[in-house]
Amino acid sequence: MAEFDLIAMIRARATMRGGVLLGIGDDAALLHVPAGHELVVTADTLNAGVHFPEDTAPADIGWKALAANLSDLASMGARPAWCTLSLSLPQADAGWLEGFLDGFLELAAMHGIALVGGDTTRGPLSIAVTAMGLVETGAALRRDRARIGDDIWVTGTLGDAAAALVLAGHMPAIEGVAPPEDARIAAALRMRLERPTPRVEAGRALLGLAHACVDVSDGLLADLGHVCERSGVGADIELAALPASTALRQAFGDGAGRIALQAGGGDDYELCFTAPPVVREAVAMVLEQAGVECSRIGRVVTGDGVRALAADGSRWQTPPGGYVHFG
Repeated sequence: MAEFDLIAMIRARATMRGGVLLGIGDDAALLHVPAGHELVVTADTLNAGVHFPEDTAPADIGWKALAANLSDLASMGARPAWCTLSLSLPQADAGWLEGFLDGFLELAAMHGIALVGGDTTRGPLSIAVTAMGLVETGAALRRDRARIGDDIWVTGTLGDAAAALVLAGHMPAIEGVAPPEDARIAAALRMRLERPTPRVEAGRALLGLAHACVDVSDGLLADLGHVCERSGVGADIELAALPASTALRQAFGDGAGRIALQAGGGDDYELCFTAPPVVREAVAMVLEQAGVECSRIGRVVTGDGVRALAADGSRWQTPPGGYVHFG
């Protein structure tokens, strides 16, 4: 297949939405930003063997490539609108592309985001997505607005994706933890790795309530550390409060190994945000209405950096955590 055959396949399956004045087929797209809104733009690149195992199904790669970008939009409180897709492929494989589009466009349809352009080229398998969203003027959630005294919250549960990588042999095994005998447990964890849920509805619900927000992609402590750095504050995290799924507890118990996955593992794509204590009930209510679980895990304090505290209040000796590009 030639490059333009690939583009024709993508164009035939892409759907449009309002605001697209010119989509796939020209040198660039023309988009209309409605009055009273700001444009939120994010970009992520996923490389085979780095961001997903080589044996990942094409549909799951497609889903995750878009999910990573939607998670960034969610952390800003933006409503998804448009995206572009650039594919580097070892060869022009129509079957692989059809599967990839199955996952990518399934998630796109769920969030009303339109594919409006991109590029294809020959090379190592790599997927680059640029996603654009809309947020009301002046309302976007940011990393630089955490305030001393704020509660620190996370959505959903933490550690499942990293646990899946451990069980699949893509991360070091945890001492004293045997693989679960029930294959359904490993499958549930792998689903969280391959098909993460971008918390778009939660991000929208938190507008006007949360002070600062970040998505948990490189690991809780690492990503919360970005909020602390940008806001000029510190954070105390209670490790006992970190939410764990049933599958994670069944596979890794309640020991230090599980805590390390939750605190330092990446690929969760949950939201970590700060909000003043006075809005605790409101936060819980709006997220319940959005169908998203949430947990209060700490507070913003004076100082800098993140302190992870054990149940007895002592500072946890954290292992190296968080994904570091070029580390």
